[in-house]
Amino acid sequence: METFTSKTVLVTGGSTGIGAAFARELARRQANLVLVARSEAKLRALAAELEREHGVTVHVIPADLARPGAAASLREAVRARGVTIDLLINNAGFATYGRFDTLSIETQREEIDLNVGTLVELTWAFLPDLLDRRGGLLNVASTAAFQPVPYMAVYGATKSFVLSFSEALWAEYRPRGLRVLALCPGATDTPFFERVGAEEASLGVRARPERVVAEALAAYAAGRSHLIIGTSNYLLAQASRFLPRASAARIAERTMRPRRPELPSPATSRR
Repeated sequence: METFTSKTVLVTGGSTGIGAAFARELARRQANLVLVARSEAKLRALAAELEREHGVTVHVIPADLARPGAAASLREAVRARGVTIDLLINNAGFATYGRFDTLSIETQREEIDLNVGTLVELTWAFLPDLLDRRGGLLNVASTAAFQPVPYMAVYGATKSFVLSFSEALWAEYRPRGLRVLALCPGATDTPFFERVGAEEASLGVRARPERVVAEALAAYAAGRSHLIIGTSNYLLAQASRFLPRASAARIAERTMRPRRPELPSPATSRR
């Protein structure tokens, strides 16, 4: 079983939701942390809590990871603190909801940049350290990765990329001792969907973030390539493999269609 005692874990999007749950559980397991998010106040409050309760070291690096060059800047900030990363958790990301043409193209491009571009750049930047320390990489994808998601078209496509990218790296680097896991949660009890502003974007019973994190760390320790949280989510992901692609897209459109007579104003959710 993987032990995290005295290891250093970098968590992006670490101030709330799944990212904060990872931070709390890893601190409980005596890992030191580097927490990254836009909100410095939330990061510092969480860091103080974890240092006080678990006696670990927590570095706080406030950053907007959607900005060009953010990954390289973060790598330098980590180096400046004399820290070497054992596990990188790429959790930062956001979603948009609504008809593609009603959403700002600038916002949707930022969504691609953060969910895909920054994740790839951070992976590349920290991979040498992860390989040297026989560490690991945990990328937060989604059950949205397994089928097209009308009204969240860009979000679903970015998560499909994350899943494919992660599984490729899992196969490429496992002979060198690197663990890579694509975490695919379904709806989770975090502020994510409230910020999107539409309940129809949240399917099924929401999992507790603590459950998501516990199962993710167990799957990571077991060397799995990906993990879908929840039996119903697993079955839904498998069903899309056996349906004609057009049928899967039509079913998803009916499921995700806005319930109000008018489409909501462009909505986003970011962690």
